[in-house]
Amino acid sequence: MPTFVPRLNHLAEWKQDLVIAFGTWVLGVLVYVSGMQVLLAGPDDTPLWIRLSELTVLCGLEMLRRKVPLALICALGVLAVDIAFGPSLPILIVFTDFLYATTLYGSRRTSRLMIGVAAIGTIAVVCLALIFSAQWRTAILAAFALLPFLVTPVWWAANVRQQRDIADSERANAVQLATIGELDRKAAVAGERSKMARDLHDVIAGHLSAIAIQSEAALSMATVDPKLSRKVLESVRENSVSALDEMRAMIGLLRADPSTGDTEIEPTAPARLAELSKLVESARASGLEVEIGSTPGQSAHLPAAVDLTAYRIAQEALTNAAKHAAGGRAVLDIRADGGILTVEVRNDLRPGSGSGDDGGTGLGLLNMRERAAAVGGTLAAGPSGGGWLVRAELPLEGS
Repeated sequence: MPTFVPRLNHLAEWKQDLVIAFGTWVLGVLVYVSGMQVLLAGPDDTPLWIRLSELTVLCGLEMLRRKVPLALICALGVLAVDIAFGPSLPILIVFTDFLYATTLYGSRRTSRLMIGVAAIGTIAVVCLALIFSAQWRTAILAAFALLPFLVTPVWWAANVRQQRDIADSERANAVQLATIGELDRKAAVAGERSKMARDLHDVIAGHLSAIAIQSEAALSMATVDPKLSRKVLESVRENSVSALDEMRAMIGLLRADPSTGDTEIEPTAPARLAELSKLVESARASGLEVEIGSTPGQSAHLPAAVDLTAYRIAQEALTNAAKHAAGGRAVLDIRADGGILTVEVRNDLRPGSGSGDDGGTGLGLLNMRERAAAVGGTLAAGPSGGGWLVRAELPLEGS
């Protein structure tokens, strides 16, 4: 069963103050009726109606306890009247709540000031007791009996305020961390979109460029060499099917359910160096004479990211070579040595062919460089010995 304090905290502020005011008023009335209100020696000759009037006014001011310092000043007036008639316990108890509220709800400056007032008040109470009391021992005992009504509420409120400030700071930090996490998530999504854009460029630009070149070759050979023309058309069909398969895999990833990872379309495995022969046959069908220097053996265990990156770089470089050096010669060399996988594609340049980029989109070399950098490698491309050289070095460890 929930306690009273949590229930009270769920109320509006004015309702909380109303409950506190009514509770202290009832408690004070019971003390006055029982005659336990006397603090000093001797009987209390003040009429009960005056005491109850003081209590009612002070408890009514409890509705203003959060109005700092107005409530404390008004409460001091009631306390002064009570001391004039002879200090009573209920008024002193209710007044401590105003000290507590002023320290807790006031500004930081007010809260620090209340701590100083409590310290100075403690010394003042002891001094006044010694001055106005005939017996110093009795005076000191009386002074220390009154100190909890001055020091305890201020000390308690200062600790509550400190804990509240710490909680507010932690909540602010949590909000900031959540904001940073959301920004990181958006950055990750943007990075993933960039990777997909590179994949899309590689698939579409690579396969469709090969299809366009091979189709043109097939048309020119249709009457000259029907057998070779048929071989070129078979390569066109193979490129088309490969492009569709990879596009199907990408669409499946885009339509995946983030919460379960399920896809409506079964994704196909990304291309690897094991399928390099298909890539070379496609380039040859485009009219490019491709010579293979060396390639990693089937038993070579390459990190998946490096394997895919090497394949995509070779694909992009051969596609560019087929565009800019159609009918020319290209040498593909892929070797692993000393923890580095090196991919080299060297091709001839025809007069007026320009650089070996991607035919005007400006993305070919950029994508290759970004792919190499993504696995911690480097890529260089430029003229070399009358031709064009693309060289990528991809680390095999830590990828």
